[in-house]
Formats: sequence, structure tokens, C-alpha cells
Amino acid sequence: MNKPNSDELTVEFIKNISVPKAIATILLISGLAFLFLIWLIYFRETADETAAWVANLPALNAMLNSASTVLILFGFAAIKRGEFVKHMKFMLTAFITSSLFLISYLVYHNFVGHTPFPGEGIIRPVYFFILISHIILSAFVVPLVLTSYYFAFSGKFSTHRKVSKWTLPIWLYVSVTGVVIFFILNAYV
Repeated sequence: MNKPNSDELTVEFIKNISVPKAIATILLISGLAFLFLIWLIYFRETADETAAWVANLPALNAMLNSASTVLILFGFAAIKRGEFVKHMKFMLTAFITSSLFLISYLVYHNFVGHTPFPGEGIIRPVYFFILISHIILSAFVVPLVLTSYYFAFSGKFSTHRKVSKWTLPIWLYVSVTGVVIFFILNAYV
């Protein structure tokens, strides 16, 4: 497949945003979002009552993370085959499923707050290693994904590739470990 003209894949208003301004905006939005999430889960009072459907959100979150994982892998395979438009479609759909996950995650933790882990024995340090690495890397994945999109949509494909070499494994790790955390928690809660 022929590589599309860079004008076909760029968004004009994004091309006009300088790199420092774009990165600063991405870091500010990502940092505020992460701080809000920490506040929501660990410091905000939870609701006294929750609707029954809230209990189903963790399963929905695991499904959305699984879908993101598959779409990211399909997007990676497409770019390796030189299928740029397919790659873009897969990655945009992965972004949408990840965004839907984040919305669902926020709604769930708005009602439930922090979920303590009751497991004992060897599973406890394993769980916390996965959880802590997941949390730390999730703080980095949002700005990395947004930066990758900025460089792609502004036509800076060389820089997009460099950033995406970091974004891909971190985004995959966060998506996969989100599902693993769901299954471990489900086994013990």
C-alpha cells in the first residue's frame, strides 16, 4: 500500500500549534486528570448509596481494556505492514475504548472509592506489584498517547514514531494489567 500524503493525515489546526505549547498543554491536562483521579479514589467521600448497575462497571472496564489491547495490537500490525490508514483507524478506536474505560472507571470510583485488596499470602505482593506499576505507568500513558496523536495529526511522523516506541509498550502494559487486576480482585472480593 502506498504511503498517504502527509496532508491526508494531518489536522490543520493541530499543525499550527507549536510543539512546546502542545506538550505543555498535554502535560497540564494529564497532570490535572491524574490528580483528580487520585482525589476521587483516595480522598473523596464515597456515596452512601449506589445503584445496582455500578457493580457491573468493573467487568465493563475489563472488557474495554481488553478491546483496547486488541486494537493496539491490530494497529501495530497494520503499521508494520505499511497500512497507514488502517493503523490510524485502529489507534483512534483504541483511544475511544480507552476513553470510555476512563469514563466508566471514574463513574465507578465516584460511587465506590478505593477498593481494598483482602487477599493473603504470595498473591498480595504480586497483586500490589502489578497494581503499583499499573498506576505509575497509567500516569505516563495519557500524556504519551496524547503526544503521539499530536505528532501524528500535525504531520510530524518521524517524531510520532519516536514517541510511539515508548507509548506502545506502556499503553499495552496498562491495558493488560488493568484486566489482570480485575481478575485478581474478582477472585478475592
